[in-house]
Amino acid sequence: MVSLQPPLCDFGWKARDFDLRGVDGKRYNLANARGKNGLLVMFICNHCPYVKSIRDRIIRDTRELQAHGISSIATMSNDPADYAEDSFENMKMVAQQYGYLFPYVWDENQRVAKDYGAVCTPDFFGFNANLELQYRGRLDSSRKEAVADAPRDLFNAMVQVAKTGQGPREQIASMGCSIKWKAE
Repeated sequence: MVSLQPPLCDFGWKARDFDLRGVDGKRYNLANARGKNGLLVMFICNHCPYVKSIRDRIIRDTRELQAHGISSIATMSNDPADYAEDSFENMKMVAQQYGYLFPYVWDENQRVAKDYGAVCTPDFFGFNANLELQYRGRLDSSRKEAVADAPRDLFNAMVQVAKTGQGPREQIASMGCSIKWKAE
């Protein structure tokens, strides 16, 4: 397992469209995934200890962001060949087991992860209503273990985006496991 930190926010970068199959059998793209005030695109997976440690907080924050007009979508881009836990069938089970309130989609050919420049799980991309990047930082100060009363960096940033269209200028990068790329 390699732990990586993605680059910080490239403010104003436009979200790239996608067309991905969700575990619910539906297809998702920017038009049907976005909320009236923005969209949170998350790159997660099933096996990563960083993601496992924050699942409950991701669910809490995405649920609360809906009230602010921010929709969320989770993308799994890992190659499941070496990590069977990340298979599409296991994605379905994890989404059901944890009650994901957001679409959980499979980036089978890894094009979306490459288009977005995603490097790790979790990797968060917060867009405003114009689908301009305003946040690319951490969920909170926790890493693999929850920190009691940790400031909710992602949640607070996305509420600010919903209200003003602008994210905070000071952001701290997320940290997680490297995306498991297919052999070329």
